Amino acid sequence: MRLLLVEDDALLGASVQQALKAAGYASDWIQEGNEARIQGSLEPYDVAILDIGLPGLNGLQVLAAWREEGRSMPVIVLTARSSWQEKVEAFNLGADDYVTKPFHIEELLARISAVHKRSVGLVSGELSMQGLRLDEHTQTVWQGTDSYSLTGTEFRLLRYFMLHPGRILSKSELTEHVYAYDEDKDSNVIEVYVNRLRQKVGMDKIQTRRGQGYVFGQLHPESHSA
Repeated sequence: MRLLLVEDDALLGASVQQALKAAGYASDWIQEGNEARIQGSLEPYDVAILDIGLPGLNGLQVLAAWREEGRSMPVIVLTARSSWQEKVEAFNLGADDYVTKPFHIEELLARISAVHKRSVGLVSGELSMQGLRLDEHTQTVWQGTDSYSLTGTEFRLLRYFMLHPGRILSKSELTEHVYAYDEDKDSNVIEVYVNRLRQKVGMDKIQTRRGQGYVFGQLHPESHSA
């Protein structure tokens, strides 16, 4: 998963970004409202974490602009203010969740996971399918009683596959959601990581669709017809 973190506090932003990386997320950190509006409009983020008190456009203005443009990515609003009126305004503008500062990073990570899973239609808190169970805390995949530790990229890639089962996922889409903005995005490297995952979870779990990309599990009929 690739996240957009919008937070003008340098110390808080740095610590949150470090925690996101440790939790297996690729993230881009922006500190100003106008830049955040543009970045969130251009890049395919899975979740945005948006502070309200920003220089330039404030967080609510950024959120309103994204929703007016049709950007549907889940947005978790952060603020040091806790008035119910502000919460109502944020939800009315299209926020998916709300976290009041100060907060524990574990709470924020849990909310990120929850809102994204809801956005892709998953209700269960645990990613489990095709005989695999992904432990997001230890970045380990279980198959029966066997477990396999994953590298950061392997973990992000497998999590994205498991969040989008039965869909044809192109190399470019996987690259956009697995790497942060400033990382070297070589789509050919995705093939290397797919092969590494296959060695750990089984060759049959990830199918290759020649000229299209990859499918985790069985291809959905609507994807096949498309």
